[in-house]
Parts: sequence; structure tokens; C-alpha cells
Amino acid sequence: MTTNHEPAAETVTVLLVHGAFAESASWNGVVPELHLHGHRVLGVANPLRGLQEDAAHLRSILDTITGPVVIAGHSYGGSVMSEAADGVANVSALVFVASFQLEPGESTAELAAKFPGAELGAALEPRPVPLPDGGTDTDLYIRQDRYHPVFAADVDPETAAVMAATQRPVTSSALEAPATRAALRTVPSWALLTRQDLAIPLESQRYMSERAGSTTVEVEASHAVTVSQPGPVADLINEAVAASVGVTV
Repeated sequence: MTTNHEPAAETVTVLLVHGAFAESASWNGVVPELHLHGHRVLGVANPLRGLQEDAAHLRSILDTITGPVVIAGHSYGGSVMSEAADGVANVSALVFVASFQLEPGESTAELAAKFPGAELGAALEPRPVPLPDGGTDTDLYIRQDRYHPVFAADVDPETAAVMAATQRPVTSSALEAPATRAALRTVPSWALLTRQDLAIPLESQRYMSERAGSTTVEVEASHAVTVSQPGPVADLINEAVAASVGVTV
């Protein structure tokens, strides 16, 4: 017997993977829409420490889930989910939201700089961070005075200010690490492209989604589309669930 708190065994699990300069709360507007369709939802706390380390963390969560899984990744979260989900049999679909879609050998930083129009790099503030082995890496933050115009231009200023203050940094090594695996080669994928994006230019997003053969939609939104337009994001995730798992939404 199941209850409202115990989803049926074949309930779809939707994992939401945030990217750099954000946190799981960036999905807050999307989650209620997914719950309305009966999906089990988990916002994964992406460590943002290194591509392989972050993918291993996500993979450890995937290994605990039975039944069909659809993963949605925003920005660098797409790099992580494609690396982590390769070879995981119950991952039915990948949804890239204003996201990177790497091929093996490519890095997030490489794809970010492939086409003109990105303003994120100039807005970053580096800070040294110690490593467990005694070495150092560099944590990257978006300068708070640049967060709203560059990352979240269509989010109201008050919300963007909170996002800027609570942003989670990513290490430079995470962005520079090359992908070694690509689930997008074998798992059906969807992509939501953001036309007003100053972090990943639209031309770059189109290049990656066309190369991957993703089913795509485009919206007039900034990079922070999960906050500014959660409805279209949830709609695309639900579409991916319906097409890949056969669950009516």
C-alpha cells in the first residue's frame, strides 16, 4: 500500500542539478509544478569542486534510486549530469536547461568561450581556496554588483540580490576539467535555450543542442531561467518524462 508520502515504485524520480553561482533553491519555482504531476523530486546539492568529484557525488545518488529517473541540469549542472549518468540503465532522459552539453575531451570553460557574447568571465571574482592535500585552487564568484545584469537580468532586483549573496562558488579546476563520458550520446535529451543569456550565449547553446540531437525549445530569458521562468522549465521536464517514460502528464 502506498500513501501520499510514499510514491509508487514506478513513480518517476526527477533529479534537479544546479550549476555554478546558484544553489538548489534556484529550482524552487519548478518543484511545485513537477509535484503537481506526481513526480518524486530531489534537488541535488552539486558540490562544485571538480567535474569528476561532482559527477561521482551525483552518481552515488543515482545508485540509490530504483525506477525511472529523469535528470535536469542547469548550466554547469549539465556537464555534471552527462558525466554521471553515462551507463546508468534507469536514466530515461536528460534535460539541459541553459546548459552545457559536453563531448568527451571538452571542458565547460572551453565551450563557454567557443562563441562571442558571453559576459560572465569579466564579472568573476577569484578567491584562493585550500585543498585537503595542502595545495590550493581558485574559487570563482560573480561580483555581486554584476550578478543581476549578467546572470539574472529578468529576475526582480530584490530576488537577484539575495541570489548574489547566497551564490555558491565553483572552482576554476571544475570548469577546466575535460569530460570523460557523455550520457547525452545514448540517452534521449531535451534542451531549453535562453535567448537573452549572457553567461552561455544562444549561439553556443544552439551549437551544443544541435550537435547532441536534443529536442529543443527557446525562451526569452536570462541565464537564471529556472527562477525567472519556472513554468517553461517544468513543462519541458514533463515533456521529457512523458516521451521517455510514457507517463501521462
